[in-house]
Amino acid sequence: MASEQAGQHGNADGRFLGLLKKASELKPEELLYRRNGMLFPSLLCTEHNLEQFSKFEAHPEDMCLVSYPKCGFNWVIQLLCGIASTVQNKTEEEKENEPKVVILEFANADRHKLFKNQQSPRVYGTHFHYEDLPTSIIEKKTKILVVSRNPKDTAVSYYHFCQKNPLLPTPTSWDEFFKKFMAGEVAWGSYFDHALVSDKYIDDEGVMVITFEELKEDLAGGVRRIAEFYGFSLSEEQIQNIADKGTFQAMSANSQKTHFNLGNVFFRKGVVGDWRTLFTEEQSREMDAKFESCLAGTKLGAKLKYDLYCKA
Repeated sequence: MASEQAGQHGNADGRFLGLLKKASELKPEELLYRRNGMLFPSLLCTEHNLEQFSKFEAHPEDMCLVSYPKCGFNWVIQLLCGIASTVQNKTEEEKENEPKVVILEFANADRHKLFKNQQSPRVYGTHFHYEDLPTSIIEKKTKILVVSRNPKDTAVSYYHFCQKNPLLPTPTSWDEFFKKFMAGEVAWGSYFDHALVSDKYIDDEGVMVITFEELKEDLAGGVRRIAEFYGFSLSEEQIQNIADKGTFQAMSANSQKTHFNLGNVFFRKGVVGDWRTLFTEEQSREMDAKFESCLAGTKLGAKLKYDLYCKA
């Protein structure tokens, strides 16, 4: 089994290198395409992959993560994997050789087929919001964890991500990217549209919303709440072990294994308040007004603690 899994890893590495080669041959404007009014990375979210996404067969015991890009997706998906591995009582070797995490809209038919028989609880995620999930996730009553982050830090993290990621077009400047972010003219659309859908379902029994900032404040506590949400009772030692491996430093050090040679792209700083390095006063006021009109007075808006984290 270990050699078979290692082979799967090798195939994944080969596919990734193939994507990088294709990206180098495309013009910047060809790295994104529009589908149903929303932009997607053309090499990752192909029409074929999105068709497979809509046909995905969920299980009730799955652990599903929903997050707008750069809100803590890569961090939390690894926490979920840590919880799942603990529940499955996997050895360190088995953890080392387990298949890469599935981002549903990135997976082709072959990847979906491999994933179908993976040991429960299966862990996967998506950047689509709740209302665009495959119907089987809702029908099977799969529990959904939503992770959100304050919009200013999300925008800055997304900007740096696009600057370094060869599979996405590089912004000519922060000012240009900010305008596109505010207009929803980035991959997966508007942050605010995504957040409004999350707020709509925030009280559903099968939905849990947690924020990037909450996890920064108390990582072990966040791991405990997530595990309890999925019905798992972990010891304090197990919780602390998952949290220790889920720190930014630990995940960054392991990123070459989890994220190929783009580890430094996915794990840059992992801090709260980095927006102050790029936002002008005018941009800050514009974002404040947008938040006020969209999310002020909502339950998600309250959880984001905007005044604490986004006011100079």
